[in-house]
Amino acid sequence: MSYSRNMEDEYEKFIRRMNPPRVVIDNESCKNATIIQVDSVNRHGILLEVVQVLTDLNFIFTKAYISSDGGWFMDVFNVTDQDGNKITDEEVLDYIQKALGSDTSFTTSVDSIGVTSSTDHTVIELIGTDRPGLLSELCAVLTHLKCNVLNGEVWTHNTRAASVMQVTDEESGLAIMDPEKLSIIKKMLCNVLKGSNKSNEAKTVVSHGVTHTERRLHQMMFADRDYERPKEGCSENLKPDVNVVNWYDKDYSVVTIRCKDRPKLLFDTICTLTDMEYVVFHGNVDAEGPEAYQEYCIRHIDGFPVNSEAERQRVIQCLEAAIERRVSEGLKLELCTTDRVGLLSDVTRIFRENSLTVTRAEVATRAGKAMNTFYVGDASGYPIDPRIIDSIRKEIGQTILKVKGNPSDFSQNPQESPNRTNLVHEVLLYKGPRALGQLGPQDSLIYGS
Repeated sequence: MSYSRNMEDEYEKFIRRMNPPRVVIDNESCKNATIIQVDSVNRHGILLEVVQVLTDLNFIFTKAYISSDGGWFMDVFNVTDQDGNKITDEEVLDYIQKALGSDTSFTTSVDSIGVTSSTDHTVIELIGTDRPGLLSELCAVLTHLKCNVLNGEVWTHNTRAASVMQVTDEESGLAIMDPEKLSIIKKMLCNVLKGSNKSNEAKTVVSHGVTHTERRLHQMMFADRDYERPKEGCSENLKPDVNVVNWYDKDYSVVTIRCKDRPKLLFDTICTLTDMEYVVFHGNVDAEGPEAYQEYCIRHIDGFPVNSEAERQRVIQCLEAAIERRVSEGLKLELCTTDRVGLLSDVTRIFRENSLTVTRAEVATRAGKAMNTFYVGDASGYPIDPRIIDSIRKEIGQTILKVKGNPSDFSQNPQESPNRTNLVHEVLLYKGPRALGQLGPQDSLIYGS
């Protein structure tokens, strides 16, 4: 009988179906955290899938133990909610069981985690050189072309800006299907990204697929090689401590990471190692204090550890960049109001006219309400004048735009990514639980977390 790759794939699927994942949730053994244990047949990418599911629920990881040496995978996570309490909501616990347990689909590849198709909206991916007022210009173009931004995120790091946005046609309220209009959108947005310097690298991609926004942003910035660029204005006391050494007796490379703890740190590091095609065989995470410690025993997917100084430096740089992208050195502004076409364009225009630059943005629309978070800094690099913030709030609305932090000292206190735990129930009720590897943005918190 002749052999084929399809036969191997079918055999692997059969083995996985015969050994479905087992999820054990324990609220008794630890007094200050819920313990979630996942056992499964091993495959590349399953660790990221598990971490992604728990991260999208805005859980805080206090400890983790990872073991996937051989054909079996076992993870143990100590998690809490945003207030440091155990996870006791039965609806949430049931969701975890169904999302990570025996209902899991094994057809998802590591390159399509969280991917679904959609005709409800169009996805626009943008990457180019960052500059003051860039988001305002992009939003103005979309409003001019009668596009409404429903959800999205904007990250800036090492002089580069990347964004993933969900947009709809203003008239139909659905995805933009006209090929000519899509072509115009791509061309005009790309022109804005390039600016006056046409040699600047810029890219615009329009599609009708839906992917996990935060993972896609990591992939885009990694492909753009933002980790190789000069780190302008990066404070040494904020820089993560990343080291890679080889454990020759066991033929592993050992990665250690020490940095200030923050939400989604585990996702960022596992996402980067997975996309760089490294396999985590063993891991230990401790984040019970203000500083997080992570240790991973890794090999490249080809079975070899890190085998050169150049590769070692690349792993270090990429992990540093993944950690730094999430933290925004800016004043945090939260906007909540009734959504309307052009709202994002108007708000970002006001920021630009008041010499503020957006370093990070998270845009979400829920039940007709716009819930947006902006991290802003002074375009010239100076501390923000509190009078400017007062003026902006008066123009936009005192109750609509709220300030988190002190405008006079924001540059010394980097803001962490916001976490909206009140949206957990929306996740569970909106579409219901889905299998591990099938969670799309409509089922997760990624567009507002």
